[in-house]
Amino acid sequence: MNFDEIALAYHREPKPGKVSVVPTKSTLTQRDLSLAYTPGVAVPCLRIKGNPDDVYNYTSKGNLVAVISNGTAVLGLGDIGAAAGKPVMEGKGVLFKRFGDIDVFDIEIDTHDVEELINTVKLIAPTFGGINLEDIKAPECFEVESRLIEMLDIPVFHDDQHGTAIIAGAGLLNALTLVEKRIGDIRMVIAGAGAAGISCAEHFCALGVRRENIVFVDSKGIVSESRSDLNKYKRPWASKTLTGGLAEAAKDADVFIGVSVKDTFTPAMLRTMARDPIVFAMANPDPEIRYEDAVQTRSDVIIATGRSDYPNQVNNVLGFPYIFRGALDTRAKAITRGMKLAATKALADLAREDVPDSVIRAYGGKRFHFGREYLIPKPFDPRLMTEVAGAVAKAALDEGVARIKIANFDLYREQLGARLDHSREVLRMAYHSAAERKTRIVFPEGNAESILRAAHVLLEEKLADPILLGDETAIRALADKLVVDIEGAQIVNPLTSDKREAYAKHFYNSRQRSGVTLQEAWYHMDNPIDFGCIMIDRGEADGLVSGAVHVYEDTMKPALKIIGRAPGFSLCAGFQMMILPTRVIFFGDCTINVAPDAEGLAEIAQLGESLAQSFHVRPKVAFVSFSNFGSSDHPNAQIVAKAAGLARKRMIGVDLDGEMQADAAVNPDVAKMWFPFSKIQGDANVLIFPDLASANSCYKILRDLGGAKAVGPIIAGLRHPVSVLSRGASVEDIVDICVITAQRLGPQKVGPRMATH
Repeated sequence: MNFDEIALAYHREPKPGKVSVVPTKSTLTQRDLSLAYTPGVAVPCLRIKGNPDDVYNYTSKGNLVAVISNGTAVLGLGDIGAAAGKPVMEGKGVLFKRFGDIDVFDIEIDTHDVEELINTVKLIAPTFGGINLEDIKAPECFEVESRLIEMLDIPVFHDDQHGTAIIAGAGLLNALTLVEKRIGDIRMVIAGAGAAGISCAEHFCALGVRRENIVFVDSKGIVSESRSDLNKYKRPWASKTLTGGLAEAAKDADVFIGVSVKDTFTPAMLRTMARDPIVFAMANPDPEIRYEDAVQTRSDVIIATGRSDYPNQVNNVLGFPYIFRGALDTRAKAITRGMKLAATKALADLAREDVPDSVIRAYGGKRFHFGREYLIPKPFDPRLMTEVAGAVAKAALDEGVARIKIANFDLYREQLGARLDHSREVLRMAYHSAAERKTRIVFPEGNAESILRAAHVLLEEKLADPILLGDETAIRALADKLVVDIEGAQIVNPLTSDKREAYAKHFYNSRQRSGVTLQEAWYHMDNPIDFGCIMIDRGEADGLVSGAVHVYEDTMKPALKIIGRAPGFSLCAGFQMMILPTRVIFFGDCTINVAPDAEGLAEIAQLGESLAQSFHVRPKVAFVSFSNFGSSDHPNAQIVAKAAGLARKRMIGVDLDGEMQADAAVNPDVAKMWFPFSKIQGDANVLIFPDLASANSCYKILRDLGGAKAVGPIIAGLRHPVSVLSRGASVEDIVDICVITAQRLGPQKVGPRMATH
């Protein structure tokens, strides 16, 4: 499956599109329905009629934004029409929700007529707390936005104009600080005189750049007074003296701003710029000048692009979710220049602060420090919500456009932080960490269709280096049939590998005192799982993922024989990482130990604690039973109680308790009411079940009926990471498991009798 087919499948399955409407109130009973609709709905209707502002109290208006487009300037695709632009608008809605916790209706308006577009938006505006205009071509977008701002009393924001300007402005302020240049003295050239370019110029002038020091260049050359083809939006920026092209404009310039097309700014032009040139080449997906060419041409250049694989990404997602968040929370009548400047300055200030460990972990342990390669915060910095949205909200109050006041900004910032979906952050950070590490993952089932599709994704997303075991001719033939690109994957055939002899001797040396002969060791090399485990044991691969074809035991038995258990452990355990809307919980043991004794349960708890720590989750361990703290003297409950006692002595400093029923472990209200003495107050994130049946059943019920995302099984207790796929694992599941495998590189650090702090 090639990228186009993958993209289509993503948008088509399991149901078409990327968004849906989910009720926020109960609709189970007739009473619920009578409150949701007739007759109960009449009560808030009449309240709103009497006081229109009550619409914010009784409807979703206050957290609802319209993403509106006519599809005339879509993602560099141009005028593709309203319907064809809908996937982009749905995607924008996903970003609003993910980063700003803002609900979105995307609305595609099928018209090229400015008056029709403006009137349509005006008529539907009462539904929304804000309007985000998107992918409307210039110059019409200027008129659409400006007139709607005049007409409406809610925020109207054209992100294509202002988003880039706000983010680039933050980078510009910080770059000028580093090169010790005054913003009022710099000369700037802007390539691209459309919506983004003109908005950048206006915003930069508000930051302190002198208007007469900005030179625009469009596809016909310098925007100069000598030209007769300028529209009313370009004309105010026309140069009085300069003519020619980009080469003339760039000479002795301090700053280049690119919002045009790829390869328009050459190394020769860069050489003519002033000392410490600042280059923001923001054309997507290919910048006006390649990063590698720029740094090779000038060692003193500071460069930003729109790409995530280079330093200083100018990414609009750093702005619009938080700008609207602050505007909605104050019920602002508009998004003012002061609010946009506040967002820019908050971003600039944030980049100068120490980067928190959560961001460092998200990017694979790479440390960021304010400097030439870190001018702008990273998109996954959790502080963006509090800092940018908070600054915008304060500016709305200062600018006099806020309808409601925020009396306690410290409390407001706490509320902003609580809006973030912390649960899925664990998996997101693992993905970023995997991309930084480029782990070598060996797949014994290299000729399985799902494995090849997953390998394609891993290579394309640069998440791991796949090692596919099997016949190369057959693997490549299947890849061609599936139309998946596995170029870059290492393919090893265990049957013909020149390492068979070395691997057989390795296996023999490790198992000769367990009854294995050298001849038998050679026989084991025919088994790709044995072969892959030896690759890991010899340090020639980092992790193994299997189970697309083979059953569970086929993988676990060789892994235990060849890789072995982590030092100090007598067993392994299979955990499921359950990702819920507000929390992450590790369930164990879901796959291996049928009926562990108290000693075994205590070890499983230690493995669970160590697993949680590997994902930077502070472990809170609950031993689950049908009994609460001795309420039953049944032998099964006593085993769990004994296990909790053993673990308490060994896991010094870890919050753990039990035996306890599941609701006491995960429901704060139950814990507070009945068990206030417990160290677990309904906040457990590692659940140790008394037996395999309980753990396996609970995770599957929660996954299939409760809507939780299950990632696993994650095998804990081996010296090196091995993962076994669940039956029927999808390509997405396999990629998740590979990312988890990368996250857990290295042997377990915690032994049964070692204290954990």
